Amino acid sequence: MNATANTTNLTDGMRLTVEALKKNGIDTIFGVVGIPVTDLARYAQKEGIRYIGFRHEQSAGNAAAASGFITGRPGILLTVSAPGFLNGLGALANATVNGFPMIQISGSSDRAIIDLEQGDYEGLDQLNIARPFAKAAYRVNRPEDICTGLVRAVRAAVSGRPGGVYLDLTTAMLAAELDRDTAAASLFSPVDPAPAVIPSADAVERALKLLSAAEKPLVILGKGAAYAQADREIREFVETTGVPSLPMSMAKGLLPDDHPQSAAAARSFVLENADVVMLVGARLNWLLTHGRGRHWNPHNKFIQLDIDPVEIDSNRPIAAPVVGDIASSVRLLLNGLERHPVRAPADWLSAIDAAKRPNVAKMEEKLNTEAAPMNFFTALNAVRKVLSAHRDIYLVNEGANTLDDTRDVINMYLPRRRLDCGTWGVMGIGMGFAVGAAVTGKKPVVAIEGDSAFGFSGMEIDTVCRYKLPVTIVVFNNGGIYRGDDPNLGGGSDPSPTALSSSARYDKLIEAFGGAAYNAATPQELENALSAGLESGRPTLINCVIDPAAGTESGHIGSLNPKTLV
Repeated sequence: MNATANTTNLTDGMRLTVEALKKNGIDTIFGVVGIPVTDLARYAQKEGIRYIGFRHEQSAGNAAAASGFITGRPGILLTVSAPGFLNGLGALANATVNGFPMIQISGSSDRAIIDLEQGDYEGLDQLNIARPFAKAAYRVNRPEDICTGLVRAVRAAVSGRPGGVYLDLTTAMLAAELDRDTAAASLFSPVDPAPAVIPSADAVERALKLLSAAEKPLVILGKGAAYAQADREIREFVETTGVPSLPMSMAKGLLPDDHPQSAAAARSFVLENADVVMLVGARLNWLLTHGRGRHWNPHNKFIQLDIDPVEIDSNRPIAAPVVGDIASSVRLLLNGLERHPVRAPADWLSAIDAAKRPNVAKMEEKLNTEAAPMNFFTALNAVRKVLSAHRDIYLVNEGANTLDDTRDVINMYLPRRRLDCGTWGVMGIGMGFAVGAAVTGKKPVVAIEGDSAFGFSGMEIDTVCRYKLPVTIVVFNNGGIYRGDDPNLGGGSDPSPTALSSSARYDKLIEAFGGAAYNAATPQELENALSAGLESGRPTLINCVIDPAAGTESGHIGSLNPKTLV
């Protein structure tokens, strides 16, 4: 009788973990279950937390990262120990590099056996392996510490520059029992986990003085600006000053891409000629050729708004660093315009407009040239026609040519609606990002995928179908990595290293899981199929037949290939 009474007043680490997640506002978990976390997912589902089960941990982690980017709250990845942990680690590293808040929670094996290297089931020192790839990493050994570990993980994920955090839950901790009252007393949530970081008054003054004196000013918006959710303030600053803006790919939509101040169609011209460039949540990394080279005015001066002081002077000297969170920084700049009025000179704006016109004309010619089979531009023209009437979708995009050309052709009108491979340039984010966006954003998703890129995560069409998500996948199938007509230099029967199968019918894959399938060989067929997918809201995959000879080596970044004699 006493034993029964005692048992009813007990809980365990598994259940307490779920209570800690609930206490911290976690409503969705993405993952792959198995020993020792299966019951954790079951209990979470029982307690009202939505569990989205994937076929591979990396895709689940990418979904968590996408959720973090969209909401500003850490997405949660749940994995088993050792192999599952390692599969998720790539997504965690990608989130850290890109500044997406997510937490990877992994079960782990018996510490005593691991530390003595005695060969435990899925034994691995996960904590120390995770540390180089994460913003922070913690291990929980006692159930009464689970909420402390989770709160620290949340705070680390969202404060300062966001990133990926690893939380190690030992098998012993998950199974350990403790008194319910003790467990309840251990639960709490963080106060102000991502506090505002206010830049100094001197920094704001310095930036405004420099910008007000500029003859050819330019604002570059990075994904950090999109993540900040300071949409109103950023738009007000750009429109009040009249300064032309250039969005990086995941900042598209902060201002609509058809906004008159968009300089995207004159990118090379503005980078080569701007005398003062204001970076808003954008890094001078490889995506901006490190601020150097033939695309940049070597004499320009930079203003940089960033929450991380380590980013300042990383590649070019920054004349006016403004270290703080983006929202606070832009508000203070706005408030300072009365003291230091900023207005882009009319002759600079006229010169940009003149540079845009021939580029726009060239692009329209590419888009409207008939080609059979389709090339990337004829296919994207069909896509553009459909998406112009569906401006609230989330667009997921990856590939080489598929990524580059889609970014240039498809306009975005709302912030945080474009998700792509970002800073690292990795392939394989597609289906994870698509699921994460559909679950979190609760809007239709269109994923435009190269056939090579799709292959990394294509099995997740099962996940899309199992959860009946409104995701339409368009696979640009040119039968190769970059292009499908590369020869075998040895003359043998094996395909080239870059060759895939141009006759592949990717649409047939989704039929196996109950989704809608289309094969599109003409622009009209593609237009009809994409419209049908969006209107139905059903999981849909379109095999878009592209000329194998279409595309260039590495897309727009062929210059990064090593120069060889081959």
